Amino acid sequence: MTKLSTGLLLALAGSVLASFSLQAKEAASTAARKADQALGKMTLEEKIRLLHGPMTALVAPAKRPQGVTIGAGYIEGVERLGVPMLVETDASLGVSNLMEMRKGDVATALPSGLSLAASWDPEMARAGGAMIGAEARAKGFNVMLVGGVNLVRDPRAGRNFEYLGEDPLLAGTLVGGQIDGVQSNNIIGTIKHFALNNQETGRNVASVVMDEAAMRESDLLAFQIGIEKGNPGSVMCAYNRVGGTYACEHSFLLTDVLRRDWGFKGFVMSDWGAVHSTDAILAGLDQQSGEQLDGKRYFSDLLVRAMEEGKVSTAAVDTAARRVLHAIYAHGVADHPLVAGQQIDYDGHADIAQHAAEQGIVLLRNESDMLPLAASAKRIVVIGGNADIGVPGGGGSSQVAPVGGLKRVTKGAETGAAAGFAKRGYGGTAPLDALRAEWPGAQIDYLDGKDVAAAVVAARAADMVIIFAEKYAAEAIDQPNLSLGEGQDELIDAVASANGKTVVVLETGNPVLMPWQAKVPAILSAWYGGQRGGAAIARVLAGKVNPSGHLPVTFPASVEQLPNPVLPGSTAPAADKNTRAIYGLQAGTKPFDIHYPEGSDVGYRWFDRKGEKPLYPFGFGLSYTSFRYGDLKVAGGKTLTVRFSVTNNGSREGADVPQVYVVRPGKAKRLIGWAKPDLKPGESRMVTITADPRVLADFDTKAQRWVMPAGEVKIEVATSATDPVLTGLARLARISRRP
Repeated sequence: MTKLSTGLLLALAGSVLASFSLQAKEAASTAARKADQALGKMTLEEKIRLLHGPMTALVAPAKRPQGVTIGAGYIEGVERLGVPMLVETDASLGVSNLMEMRKGDVATALPSGLSLAASWDPEMARAGGAMIGAEARAKGFNVMLVGGVNLVRDPRAGRNFEYLGEDPLLAGTLVGGQIDGVQSNNIIGTIKHFALNNQETGRNVASVVMDEAAMRESDLLAFQIGIEKGNPGSVMCAYNRVGGTYACEHSFLLTDVLRRDWGFKGFVMSDWGAVHSTDAILAGLDQQSGEQLDGKRYFSDLLVRAMEEGKVSTAAVDTAARRVLHAIYAHGVADHPLVAGQQIDYDGHADIAQHAAEQGIVLLRNESDMLPLAASAKRIVVIGGNADIGVPGGGGSSQVAPVGGLKRVTKGAETGAAAGFAKRGYGGTAPLDALRAEWPGAQIDYLDGKDVAAAVVAARAADMVIIFAEKYAAEAIDQPNLSLGEGQDELIDAVASANGKTVVVLETGNPVLMPWQAKVPAILSAWYGGQRGGAAIARVLAGKVNPSGHLPVTFPASVEQLPNPVLPGSTAPAADKNTRAIYGLQAGTKPFDIHYPEGSDVGYRWFDRKGEKPLYPFGFGLSYTSFRYGDLKVAGGKTLTVRFSVTNNGSREGADVPQVYVVRPGKAKRLIGWAKPDLKPGESRMVTITADPRVLADFDTKAQRWVMPAGEVKIEVATSATDPVLTGLARLARISRRP
């Protein structure tokens, strides 16, 4: 084989990238041309038809478009021009069937967003996205409301389980992969909820107070990276207000940042019930979604009236309609008509979901190498977590009815908005069945854990104990605290005191406290495991899968370590009639402001800035093997490049996630990159990380640029945000980059 020079390889790589860039520009140009041609042939009524749509289930069956699949909603097309109807479904974890709108319909359930983020694997995100996108199209949908990338600012927030962690680079990279996978099926994917919708309490009335630089360096950066990598057809704006202005009529966010600075060509859709005026179209909103929840048809009847009164121009309507058309043509929606009822390979898709769950499981503790469990174990007691029937999942619009259905279903909340649609249920492979399959020669008994005394008696008689501890999370409701609740902490403490060979498997949608940690030799974070979550857990416990997940969020040691120890809005008075008249039907409390003291220093950056020691740091994760880092080389100047070796010096094959952080003088550390090499025993690999200038720099609001002064920075190659292994220094040239 001819040996190619480095220069020739770089030239070839540059040629390939240039080719891809040219293809992308040509595709965008073609979409723009087609959009202009279609728009030029439309009547005003047809243009407005693209700008609003209802929730399908709230439309009388006789009035629905013929053959439309019931889901989140639909936008009527223009049949005479070949502009297809847009048929929408939730969400990021699979094709949702909220409130059994499609009786008996099921779908493959991916593990939770935090589980996906714990894999630190954008290719895994892409594969999962491609799978759920394929199911969406097969069921008759061509718009999928995926791409949740709100940063985890508060571990108590109810939708954390849907999202991708606390770091903008990690979250943005992974969401880009997911969106790209979804859209490979010629459907439109979203990125959401734009922006700063970081908690559920007061989400319809709260106003986030944050300066522009802090926004740009954190939440907005996650969106920006996700849009660059995933090219979503649509951005979904959020319920909340930012600086007193609703996110869905925020011209700074929707026009200045999204269109002017980032060059976004697609359309902005509202969240369901997030529109408050027709003027929103002038700020950059293009489409009113789920219009019944707003109470008024702002983008249809009232839009026509506003045009007649001269408040909204025809040009504004044309601009919004053109953006919708651009997304339709850019993502192949018009060229690939929907054919509902196609065959789905649920077994093959379950394999994808299981692999994702396996890669997302994080080994938090493994004293004396208790795991993997011995194959010779004869008597195992499994306790709690409804492990006899399935794995838990989060509630709300993202909840998937998995293949096999949900079992032991109860209300997700007794009061508030969540009581209307959130369910608590279990599905997929039951961990108990999976464990019995892995240990066919063992006696494996199950107790539900409600009787602590009985659990203690059983634990004393067993060779080992596996406790499944769960915590439910759902849209529209935040957690009151970080405890497991339901007596589970007391159960674990008592059982671990009775049997020193106790494993705790956490099935949660958020970080939790662990007052029993010192008594438990082995702890796994399995999140919400999806379609085959039970099988994934059993394979990790048995050692057939070497755990490689790393935390995408910080597990605090107490709520007092958080920037807001008291959840903002948790003491706000309940909404009254006047509040709902102003803020909409979904308002749960009177309005309040949210201040985030951490600014852009979200999660591990806050802990670094304050010198606080978490229970488990961001990036943490153990393995059944061990790894060694070496040969560090750092190059500075205009571009920061970090190169080092990773060696598996253990006896098992395994994947590692070495992380690279930069520390600037007077600043909290920042993640600038990572890798995930899969190595056989004794194998080494060189890793090269090149930093995105935006994660190094600060945003200068006066100059409207990313800026970093020339100077020396510290580099850490680490196993987590608090555990550097290699350190070096680099001298960087001044950075100045457009937003």
